[in-house]
Amino acid sequence: MNHYELMVIFTPVLSDEDYKASQKKYADLVAELGGATVHSNPWGLKSLAYPIQKKTTGIYWVFEFTAPADANEKLKIQMLRDEKVMRHMITRLDKYAVEYNHVKRNGGFAMQDKEKQEA
Repeated sequence: MNHYELMVIFTPVLSDEDYKASQKKYADLVAELGGATVHSNPWGLKSLAYPIQKKTTGIYWVFEFTAPADANEKLKIQMLRDEKVMRHMITRLDKYAVEYNHVKRNGGFAMQDKEKQEA
């Protein structure tokens, strides 16, 4: 099982319910393909660096998961077929990135900064 990070930019015209349903759809697809969810981080509505499909904003979602290598292609095909998805990117994480994400999620860097300030 490999560790992956998926970043998706959804179209900004989605309602909150549609956005959450799309997140659940892809999380369920990963589970169906033999993977497991590690962390889901919805960023919400953000401005884009450049217009995509004549839209200047998008709804971002970052999803960290573990899955077999063949699951990526099936996930990619579903993303390309979905009109709600403007852009997506799947990145394979090495052991250092997995450790970094874990420490970041658990507030490890904030604790290190406090320790430095106290010293």
